[in-house]
Amino acid sequence: MLTRRSLLLAPVAALAAKSVLAQAGKMTLAIHQNTSSGSGYRGSLEGWAKAGIRYAELTAALLDEFLKTDTLAAARRVLTDNGITPVCAACGVNGLWEPNPKHAAAIDDFTRRCEQFATLGLTQIYAPSTATGMPFTDDDYKATADNMRKVGEAAAQFKLVAMVEATRASTLIGTLPTMLRVTRAANHPNMKPLLDFYHFWSGNNKLEDLDLIRNGEIGHVHFQDVPDVPREQLGQQTRIIPGDGIAPVNRILRALAEKRYAGSLSVELFLPQFAKGDPFAVATEIRQKCERVMRGARVT
Repeated sequence: MLTRRSLLLAPVAALAAKSVLAQAGKMTLAIHQNTSSGSGYRGSLEGWAKAGIRYAELTAALLDEFLKTDTLAAARRVLTDNGITPVCAACGVNGLWEPNPKHAAAIDDFTRRCEQFATLGLTQIYAPSTATGMPFTDDDYKATADNMRKVGEAAAQFKLVAMVEATRASTLIGTLPTMLRVTRAANHPNMKPLLDFYHFWSGNNKLEDLDLIRNGEIGHVHFQDVPDVPREQLGQQTRIIPGDGIAPVNRILRALAEKRYAGSLSVELFLPQFAKGDPFAVATEIRQKCERVMRGARVT
């Protein structure tokens, strides 16, 4: 039975709940090192820091190049000296998800990467689904879920969360529904899905698929836009800065906010004008445009 007190407190409770939801949907801007790959590990981070970027996604490829002449401790100092927090890392290991005879070796490589990136202060690490073999069977998907549990166990040793990225060309995990289905089947606390705006919008997905996401389920997000061309022409080289294209980035951001995603939006681009450009100038342009988009979607 409703009391006068409960009626008076109802608006307060509603406001508190709204505040919690609003905070849950707040996101931060990050840049993926693939975006400034031509500047190397140090150059990309130092240039971005000067542009006011505070969050970065690292790659195994640039870290390996840096470690040819320097140490892991020095790699961490580049981050701390520039006030940059690493939010995720591309592990650079293939064959982690699909059933294959070299999976044990892939797990060994992944474990080594986990140790490296945990030393740099990371808490998340991912690999895309790149398998293109055909056809994959129901048993293959069961084996994929088993493989994900093994990946999750390896990551857990270093207090990392492992993630799989659905890529549009993959015949194993190429869509959001499949990614959600397999990570749920794996049912491991250190295994989550990674949503990539480009792969989602250019691939075989529907906007309604975003409704399938459970609250807090998405581990990390890659943030891009696409130009106004036939989708058949889209590729890695057509990714552009959010706000410069025609993808429904605002709608996708709002859907993620409603699903309580509160992590980073990591801008991952491959065009030579970005990869070979001055990292300060690239980051400045990305920050200006992305922060405008994020404010418009009310996620910052």
